[in-house]
Amino acid sequence: MSQSSEKPTKTQKVYTLLVQVGRKDGDGLPKKATGAGLVCFASGVDEAEAVRETVAILKQADLAPLDVTGYGTLSEREEQGHEIDQDERELMQRALDENSVIVAQMTPFFGDEGIEGIIQ
Repeated sequence: MSQSSEKPTKTQKVYTLLVQVGRKDGDGLPKKATGAGLVCFASGVDEAEAVRETVAILKQADLAPLDVTGYGTLSEREEQGHEIDQDERELMQRALDENSVIVAQMTPFFGDEGIEGIIQ
């Protein structure tokens, strides 16, 4: 009996992540901003991989990721009752097609503002 040397391929999925970033020199945020919230669509074989890739890319872009909250895949978000418009779906598909991280939205924070309410 011969065993195949091929490893089973793991299916890439796209995860919706909400990333809170702090301030860092050269981050491109408005002058008086205290940080920002980023909605990202990231591909990965699991959510942990999607988070690692997103954090690495944001650091390369001179951003300072502080916290990442995962909202799951498209189907998981639909099951949770999230309304997902066509633009979001297209960005998710692009992230999957390109095996990439897409920053779909960046909301700067001023003062005590936080990330609450960015993802509906």
